[in-house]
Amino acid sequence: MSFSIGDTVSVLDDVIKGKVIAFKDDKIIIETADGFPMEYLPKELVNVKENQSELSKYSDISNESLLEKKNEQPKRRNVSKFKSDSKPDKTPPMEVDLHIHNLTKSTKGMDNYDMLNLQINEAKHKLEFAIRNRIPKVVFIHGVGAGVLKSELDFLFKNYHVRSYEASYKKYGLGATEIYIYQNVKD
Repeated sequence: MSFSIGDTVSVLDDVIKGKVIAFKDDKIIIETADGFPMEYLPKELVNVKENQSELSKYSDISNESLLEKKNEQPKRRNVSKFKSDSKPDKTPPMEVDLHIHNLTKSTKGMDNYDMLNLQINEAKHKLEFAIRNRIPKVVFIHGVGAGVLKSELDFLFKNYHVRSYEASYKKYGLGATEIYIYQNVKD
């Protein structure tokens, strides 16, 4: 891919955008929106033709891949069977894996904002499903990463009458949050 001075570029593995201001040896120097110069190899950059934030405003209306996803039948999950005589506090929690590759076939054309919104909407739907069906515990598997999804989930949980805490480290590692849903709450 060829770059020219003045091109708007985005870093592939980071949330950094900027304009190409110079070339130095085999590296490209970009200036971020904050005015900081940064050096990258050409393979770490991609040209940005259109402003993604402008495109994502309409993604829930006109994005064909999201419309196809909406019209698809939900996949049936294999639910493990457990003894009916088990105590209520021993029932396994419902698990919701929020990794993006489990929610959509392709992330092509989606920026980080779109992917995060898809993950948060999935979490909200699953939480409301659990409340409607009186499921007391739900584990949201969000992964470790930079912690953006985890903090957004914490913000989401504050709008519901739930208690959230770290899920079992032995089973999920650091990348999961378990919630307990208080039932029969009197407002």
